[in-house]
Amino acid sequence: MRQHPPKKILYVDLDNTLVDFQSGIDRLSAADRSTYRGHYDDAPGIFGLMDPLPGAVESFAELTGLFDTYILSTAPWDNPSAWTDKLLWVKRHIGAEPGSPAYKRLILSHHKNLNNGAFIIDDRDKRGVKEFIGTHIHFGRPGLTTWAEVMDHMRPLA
Repeated sequence: MRQHPPKKILYVDLDNTLVDFQSGIDRLSAADRSTYRGHYDDAPGIFGLMDPLPGAVESFAELTGLFDTYILSTAPWDNPSAWTDKLLWVKRHIGAEPGSPAYKRLILSHHKNLNNGAFIIDDRDKRGVKEFIGTHIHFGRPGLTTWAEVMDHMRPLA
């Protein structure tokens, strides 16, 4: 019996990659927008207010069929609700039950380079992305500004 090679490991960031961060800012109260201006990620509850980027949820589901796929995100150190809100966002938008694309596949870390894998899709090169051993697929750069473009890039790499 012929065995298939294992799938390559892929990590996908949340903020401004799967998640529309601005949509959370837009839903903050005027008082919170004023209080947290310049550091919105510290606003309690903001990560529960965000929408998925267009095509992100469907693309993530497809990627799980092509790669051994995980969500790899950083939660702000000074915003304890962010840790819970990110998990609840994944459950609400991608699935909470066994068998759903992100079930128990959320990793929160300030050191993304400690994870081994072939690829990371992230909009920034911070929090260890620059030191990540695999290939950084820089979401938002020319040719990778939409999930349709990212998927066209990723399918041949599987």
